[in-house]
Amino acid sequence: MFESIRNHKKFLLGFLMILIVPSFVLFGVEGYTRYNEASEAVAMVDGQKITKAEWDQAHQQESQRLRERMPGLDSRLLDSDQARYATLERLVRQRVLAVAADKGGLYTSDQRLARELQGNEVIATLRRPDGSLDVEAYRQLLARQGLSPEMFEAQVRSELSQQQVLLGIEATGLTAAAVADVALNAFFERREVRVQRFDASRFRDRVSISDADMQAFYAANGVLFQAPEQADVEYLVLDAAAIAKGITLNEADLRAYYEQNASALSGPEERRASHILLTWPASDSERDAVRERARELLAQARQNPAGFADLARQHSQDPGSGPAGGDLDYFSRGAMVKPFEDAVFALEKDAISDLVETEFGVHIIRLTDIRRPPQRTFESLRAELETTLRQQQAQRLFAERAEAFSNTVYEQSDSLQPAAQEFKLEIRRVDGVQRQPAPGATGPLANARLLEALFTNDAIERKRNTEAIETASGQLTSARVVSHRPARTLPLDEVRDQVRERLLVQRAGELARAEGEQRLQAWRSGADNQEVGPVLTVSREAPQDLPPEVLTAALSAPAGALPAWQGVSLGDTGYAVVKVEKVLPRQPRAETALAAQELAQYSQLWSAAEAQAYYDSLLARFKVRILVPDPAAAAAR
Repeated sequence: MFESIRNHKKFLLGFLMILIVPSFVLFGVEGYTRYNEASEAVAMVDGQKITKAEWDQAHQQESQRLRERMPGLDSRLLDSDQARYATLERLVRQRVLAVAADKGGLYTSDQRLARELQGNEVIATLRRPDGSLDVEAYRQLLARQGLSPEMFEAQVRSELSQQQVLLGIEATGLTAAAVADVALNAFFERREVRVQRFDASRFRDRVSISDADMQAFYAANGVLFQAPEQADVEYLVLDAAAIAKGITLNEADLRAYYEQNASALSGPEERRASHILLTWPASDSERDAVRERARELLAQARQNPAGFADLARQHSQDPGSGPAGGDLDYFSRGAMVKPFEDAVFALEKDAISDLVETEFGVHIIRLTDIRRPPQRTFESLRAELETTLRQQQAQRLFAERAEAFSNTVYEQSDSLQPAAQEFKLEIRRVDGVQRQPAPGATGPLANARLLEALFTNDAIERKRNTEAIETASGQLTSARVVSHRPARTLPLDEVRDQVRERLLVQRAGELARAEGEQRLQAWRSGADNQEVGPVLTVSREAPQDLPPEVLTAALSAPAGALPAWQGVSLGDTGYAVVKVEKVLPRQPRAETALAAQELAQYSQLWSAAEAQAYYDSLLARFKVRILVPDPAAAAAR
């Protein structure tokens, strides 16, 4: 592009200097052309716009999370218009709740945020044997999602604040038992019905299929008889596990690692403590009085340490430990809130702490015992030490090589050979790879992101290497398409049996439906007196093995004038006629617990409906508008 500008500089120099150059400096060439598109509003919330760029970013992040949770998920589902629109609706909902939380003064305290992070199951897996958090692993986990710890914690704080908007309604919903019974009685109503099935399998012998029929069906339904798109693929894997196998450990390094980590590897230290807790009052203005009372108790405890348990029984407001003299038994790091834990693990045995404040109140702590596991010998830990140290060195080498590997496969994108030679890796080959992982497939070529990259136009047409993609923890893979075969409709001669079977099933279903509709009319008019079938008592609790479509028809048939007749198409499997003869009340609940559970579920659903109604009012209050068409509504027209 710039070469072209130089060739025509006599004509373009003035215009370039005045207009184009500043624009390129600010936005870049691609940014300049796409700036307006990226900043285009796709929704409005309280006068603030949600841009297309924000929408694209949110959908990309959500798709990535779903791929990680469900590696076998069809990536085409994530890229559909419906999936993208659902992401926009969720983005709008987040923005509405964030605005409502801000305007309502709903704030998440540091203590509430800390409790949420402590209870996070994923973060819990990053704790070391001594209970401390592996901060580097924590940072790496978030970095893979494009987040820093500060960004993640701000995101969690915002989500907790947003939850408060609807929680006040959902958590306070009340439903009277008499009101609930009206709905529950109707929902669990029973009906005596007769059902006559017309199975398509009984009509197969009546179907006659000619060559012309098969040719016409094949021509109209070619998509049913396609060979899938396939590619023959080469790929390279840079794997920390493979690197670990090639590492030779030094005895001196092993012993040094043992000396540094023997205590932690032998097991966590546990401490036993007792405490006196004075809980916070409802009003913040009364907290100073609690602190003053705690200082008085602290003075008494230090004057008579042996009487600490009696003092706790008399004054501690902890209902769990107070009657036991404040005893909390043994615990290791990570079991208590941080201020309490820090105080306990800083004390000497039998020492009494200063006042310690947590979100629960003011604590006076006495450390009563320290239990350290016996230190294991070097030889007993050798195998564990070798595995751990080898993994650490492999991770370090992998991190050092990962960037170079990524650069090599990108910069020399017409072949994997340079990267294979530089990193001493084997080029592997698999033929017949499809866009979706095969059922039960494992390994790099079962990774949805890698397959998505392989089936791009750049990879297929130009035979370029894919970027280095993380296909597992500590594993990078780059692949390239050697040859590609697009999806194609198989010749009729190859699929003749499939065509005949599909057509046979379809026509047998049509005959079954025609027979069922004819008999239904005869039964309704009274021309046919033959019974439809045995009497069944059905309900949502006892469907009697009826297909869902038949059960729905039986329970939704108007009960004003019985018997009520319903015809139900079962597609290619046949047809069913339903005769509703009697409506029976809901079965009485003998178990009180079951009735209470049903009432609780109903109340929960009712509260959710109230919360949705409140959310709908927020949409009107904040003048929410989604500016792109709903694909579901467009498809319905």
